[in-house]
Amino acid sequence: MIARYTRKEMGRIWEPENRFRTWLAIEVCACEALAQLGEIPRQSLKNIKQKASFTVERIDAIEREVKHDVIAFLTSVAEHVGEDARYIHLGLTSSDILDTSFSLLLKEAADLIIKDIEKLLRVLKKKALKHRKTVMIGRTHGIHAEPITFGFKMALWYEEMKRNLLRMRRAQETISYGKISGAVGTFAHVSPFVEDYVCKKLGLKPDPISTQIIQRDRHAEYFATLAVIASSLDTFAQEIRLLQRTEVREAEEYFSEKQKGSSAMPHKRNPILSENLSGLARIVRSNALAALENIPLWHERDISHSSAERVIGPDSTILVDFMLSRFTSVVEQLVVYPEAMEKNLNMTNGIFFSQGILLALAKKGMSREDAYRVVQKTALKAWDTNKDFKDIIKKDGTVKKHLSAREIEQCCSLKHYLQYIDQIFERVFGRTRKS
Repeated sequence: MIARYTRKEMGRIWEPENRFRTWLAIEVCACEALAQLGEIPRQSLKNIKQKASFTVERIDAIEREVKHDVIAFLTSVAEHVGEDARYIHLGLTSSDILDTSFSLLLKEAADLIIKDIEKLLRVLKKKALKHRKTVMIGRTHGIHAEPITFGFKMALWYEEMKRNLLRMRRAQETISYGKISGAVGTFAHVSPFVEDYVCKKLGLKPDPISTQIIQRDRHAEYFATLAVIASSLDTFAQEIRLLQRTEVREAEEYFSEKQKGSSAMPHKRNPILSENLSGLARIVRSNALAALENIPLWHERDISHSSAERVIGPDSTILVDFMLSRFTSVVEQLVVYPEAMEKNLNMTNGIFFSQGILLALAKKGMSREDAYRVVQKTALKAWDTNKDFKDIIKKDGTVKKHLSAREIEQCCSLKHYLQYIDQIFERVFGRTRKS
């Protein structure tokens, strides 16, 4: 099963032609190693390398009869090679081919996902630097908290995706192991030399110890990493959805000239791309659970993991590739409304300056409890009466005993709240040209 969201490069990895081509490469490499050990005649190896081939259609036809994909594959190859085909798969078991191939495919998929993340990082950095000083209100629990900048929000996403890049590289390293160790992993009928040779030639490392399979904790880590990446994208997409709400409208997805948002309501401009990403993230997360369920298998191996992996391998890699590409486009074309940010910032008449006043009063000798009570009372009054918080504070008798009008002005300055933005950006991006 391959998700309908197939992107060309990632989809190609999981096409039957490429999968069988990988199987063939493993079998030929194993034959080369066996020839070096003197277990295959050199002329037979030459013949195998020249003639070994297959057709997907023929493999499918054979599999309908034998009900075994690797046997069907080997039979198709043998039809091309002839008598020397008896040396192919010598001492190997099906999982030697299946697991080593799966590792190769997942490693290749990781290459594309890593490139996707690197592209998204470049777009996020550009957006962060552009809006480094675009002031907006920060929200906790959905309620106005204290000022931040939109660039700060983008920098936060950038830093999270940097961690995802490291996670994906680690997951790629974890999955880049092959095994050619036979039916239960003891090399009873094939030398460890063959495993070393095959893995080295194909860009993998030999698993230090395996059973009939490579243990599935490696795969679980890989798919869990994809789930974390998808969940990060879900977090970012959800934020865009929240910012695009009519009551907020501080940013919104690009809406093309002929695009339509609703079959019933012509006025609608919905954040459909971000909503789509949030939905797809649920599939990737559920696939990670399947990978975790694949870890406990019977004894040296059963086949319960195989059916799940035939789904989650293509689907999760294709979906994450698609999601990264889509979200990169969303961020690149994101429409930002600084005026709306300023309007929403001023909506509560400056009550977000409350902590500054609280701390100033505490530094002047008031107990924190008394200062909190005075400031809270004033802030709620400003909110309920729609009057300016700073003006009310200046008139409060208790506050006037401790703070001058100038000190109150200093506490109610946006510069105070954003004084370390540049330093934060330097932590995230290093030294950059200020914009």
